[in-house]
Amino acid sequence: MAKRAVHRRARTILGEEPLALVWCEVHKPIPTPPKDVHRAAGKGRLKPGHHWLLYVGAVLFFFVVVPMMLIDRLGDRIQRPSRPRRTDGPRAGQPRTPPEARRSAADPGQTRDRGPRPADGVFDGDWAKTAGQLLLRWYGHSPNPKRLVVLGRDRVCVATSPRRRLSPTRADDFRTFAEFSLDQVRVEGEAGQPRGFATFRLRFTDGSWLEVGRLAEPEDADHFLRTVSA
Repeated sequence: MAKRAVHRRARTILGEEPLALVWCEVHKPIPTPPKDVHRAAGKGRLKPGHHWLLYVGAVLFFFVVVPMMLIDRLGDRIQRPSRPRRTDGPRAGQPRTPPEARRSAADPGQTRDRGPRPADGVFDGDWAKTAGQLLLRWYGHSPNPKRLVVLGRDRVCVATSPRRRLSPTRADDFRTFAEFSLDQVRVEGEAGQPRGFATFRLRFTDGSWLEVGRLAEPEDADHFLRTVSA
């Protein structure tokens, strides 16, 4: 459960004791907005930042691990005796099938034009409404993916910490970057959801909605979902 410092900071922001709070994330990648919409919103980042150790690991992988794998495979090819190559051509009397037809037969679903879902389950898909505008500046306030949603008696606050790394139980330097009165937003969630898969939605009065998940701290998450589902 979040430490007293977190609750104390939330109480300072609200000016009252919060009814419930929970750390959460946009649990799916934010869809790419139209270029003009992104430009009008200041071209803010649409992905969370990564810790510097991740970049160090990537550099070591490409410049140390990959060369060693290539050298190992090259040594195997040198030691292995050469064998005649097998041909995949048709046998005598067998009809020749074009590669395109073979691919279509192997995967019939490949021929259907499904098209990407614009919202991809993250939000309603309208960038001009409240949820879309909130997503456009979601990571502009902090590269850390975690956000704190705090419920008050008459409003809902969304806060974040400026740090790249934080402990959800101890972070006490977060600040509000979005605040909505209860006549602007409704929080929707179901109690008793499986831990690790629980989500809830912020549904705004203009018809837009935003879904978040990866709820941190089971006790906070359970209490939050019980509160919004009551």
